[in-house]
Amino acid sequence: MSKPTDPAYHWNGAELDLDAYLARIGFDGERAPTVETLRKLVRAHTTSIPFENLEILLDRPILLDLKSLQDKLVRRRRGGYCYEQVGLFAAALERLGFGVTGLSARVTMGASEGVRPATHALLRVTTADDDRVWLCDVGFGSGPLEPYELSTETGEFTAGEWRFRLEHTTDELDGDLWVLHQFGRDGWIDRYTFPMTPQYRIDFAVGNHFVSTSPRSPFTTRPYVQRFLPDVHRVIDGVTMVTDRPDGTAETRLIEPSDLPKILSEEFDIDLTDADATALAAGSWRTT
Repeated sequence: MSKPTDPAYHWNGAELDLDAYLARIGFDGERAPTVETLRKLVRAHTTSIPFENLEILLDRPILLDLKSLQDKLVRRRRGGYCYEQVGLFAAALERLGFGVTGLSARVTMGASEGVRPATHALLRVTTADDDRVWLCDVGFGSGPLEPYELSTETGEFTAGEWRFRLEHTTDELDGDLWVLHQFGRDGWIDRYTFPMTPQYRIDFAVGNHFVSTSPRSPFTTRPYVQRFLPDVHRVIDGVTMVTDRPDGTAETRLIEPSDLPKILSEEFDIDLTDADATALAAGSWRTT
């Protein structure tokens, strides 16, 4: 059966300003659909573009069309959450000739009760020089810094100094289900589960609507910002700032809303306009 040709199944890579995107993430390697290029792209993107939900708190929609993504994440050098980052990264991979398929994951983070919605986006990627299948997760905010192989043999792996583990299991209908675990301040926890069901831009648009508008979404109630680097992971969650390190140690401190713009600029590489900085620092989101 031939692959879908309807543009709705693809990622609009032809519309991407590839030079601007690669300059944004500091990539100057070979522009070829190889494993080595994929590794360098994932690392460059993950460590260059922060995770953030600030547009929601500033009462603006999260737009997923490629023009809006390029304007926000590339031209204005802002960050975004998974649907934004994955949409931009998928367009770049498609433009470079990689095989790209969207996937959705259920974020668990160690929770043992209830079924959470599938609201995290990641990518299944293939290359021209290798038969292996890779998972790329540039939009979770905490790595991995590299693609990881989709294989029952993968098990525990490191990306830089950060530790992860991939587990293969089955769902209630005996279909393939994969679990990504990560090591951090609470030891090993399951991060999310995902099947191999292809997801398209329209599916990500539905998930994006929920996480950006629902009162049940954590992203509609407080700032949630992350900056992930090879040796440190910084997180703002409301008025708490956490600094995590690969060995599982962490530091936590409270911050004032009035300090947010300065912290965002100095620690997260997010520079807001004066109007947005004033609105965020006012802390009106604390009453929601």
